[in-house]
Amino acid sequence: LMHLYLKDKLIYFKDYKIKCSIGKMGLTKKKAEGDLKTPRGTFNFRYLMYRSDRINNIQTKLKKIKIEKKFGWCDDTSSSEYNKLIQFPFKKNAERLYLKENIYDLVLVINYNVNPISKKRGSAIFLHLANEKFGSTKGCIAIKKRDFLKILPSINKKTKIVIF
Repeated sequence: LMHLYLKDKLIYFKDYKIKCSIGKMGLTKKKAEGDLKTPRGTFNFRYLMYRSDRINNIQTKLKKIKIEKKFGWCDDTSSSEYNKLIQFPFKKNAERLYLKENIYDLVLVINYNVNPISKKRGSAIFLHLANEKFGSTKGCIAIKKRDFLKILPSINKKTKIVIF
């Protein structure tokens, strides 16, 4: 089975070596909400979210969800919807998924802090698109669009991302 291995800001997958950006404060085994760190460990991907107005004909074996204007992801530790996809209007804090910038045109939701969801362990851990400058993330992993589209057809429910 083909897995993705992330080490030293590079993802290794089959014969590819992909440059990536990670959380501003690096990697951690003890992820906490708002710490700007990417969690270490081995995780599956849950589904793909995408902007259908910007990208179509996506080749994927995962479930696909079109990102709508009202979509967000709850990062509020006091909410029962913490670390879940939500819709605005929303009473608690949540991150918008429908953005002007392109980073969320393609989003693989990483199966982090689910079953059970622990209230302070971090939320919204995604593999998404890197910005022009490859800037660090708030805890996600980001890669170039062409790399994302190259590996996406090979990723399925059993594929794991291993973060060292």
